[in-house]
Amino acid sequence: MNALIDILVGCGLVVGAAFALVASIGILRLQDVYMRMHAASKAGTLGSGLMLLALALHAGDLGVITRAVAGVIFFVLTAPVSAHLLATASYKVGYRPCAATRIDALADSKIRRDAEAK
Repeated sequence: MNALIDILVGCGLVVGAAFALVASIGILRLQDVYMRMHAASKAGTLGSGLMLLALALHAGDLGVITRAVAGVIFFVLTAPVSAHLLATASYKVGYRPCAATRIDALADSKIRRDAEAK
């Protein structure tokens, strides 16, 4: 049983670290602020969540498990919301999507009209 837990912890850490690596590469390589935020919020949240769950599984203590699960819930609830707010603020101050973005969902919105009025 202990060997199975060690294997699960190792797999969780490796997969979580791989997602964190993909998020960091996405931040460096993607073309505009919106794509970078998407990489950071999605892959970064999944990577850190998996690593926290691996920590909880390894510790086996109820207090550590509770804090790790609370951390995962906090990441899942706050990262997408903060990325959305940052993207909206970026759009308001004038950052436009790059040419690779095919659909500008805010093109006809009040947000764009307000940004262009400045």
